[in-house]
Amino acid sequence: MNMASKSFPFNKEKALNAVLYIAKRLNRSDFHKIFKILYFSDRTYIADYGMPITGDRYIAMDAGPVPSKIYDIFKIVRGDSYMTDEEGFGDLFSVEDWMYIKAKKDADLNKLSPNEKEVIDNCIKQYGDLSYDEIKEKSHDIAWRSTARDFEIDLYQIAREVGINDDEFGYIDEVRGIENALC
Repeated sequence: MNMASKSFPFNKEKALNAVLYIAKRLNRSDFHKIFKILYFSDRTYIADYGMPITGDRYIAMDAGPVPSKIYDIFKIVRGDSYMTDEEGFGDLFSVEDWMYIKAKKDADLNKLSPNEKEVIDNCIKQYGDLSYDEIKEKSHDIAWRSTARDFEIDLYQIAREVGINDDEFGYIDEVRGIENALC
């Protein structure tokens, strides 16, 4: 079953606050590290709660999974997107030296649940000090390897990475249906 066409809705406000939260807590807050912390956080949250934190779609790029919408927002702020910053993303953070995110504001912790914050904290603790090559290797999981480069990674494949089996996919589908109905 391909869940790519049945994704969770992207929660821009939650995703941006997760980015701000992560960027303030990493020693190296570059695109790559933030993308991987988001991936591991979403992957873990799926295992624990049946849904991702951000709702972003992950693309299998050469350096590992990349959250599509967040990457687009980073490029807008960096100035190399075809889109302009009409939403004021540059008020939240800047991009320095082409790839480092510098948060201009603290994350609004009212936008992240205590459970989401805990999962992100645990992923920062587990992966935050890894080198570029180490975190890249860890993100090159079966879900990434089974996806053609520059295509969306199937959410079921991501869920399988954390031990979700076929019987449990029904629960994820129910949660996704509720989330989509609320948006």
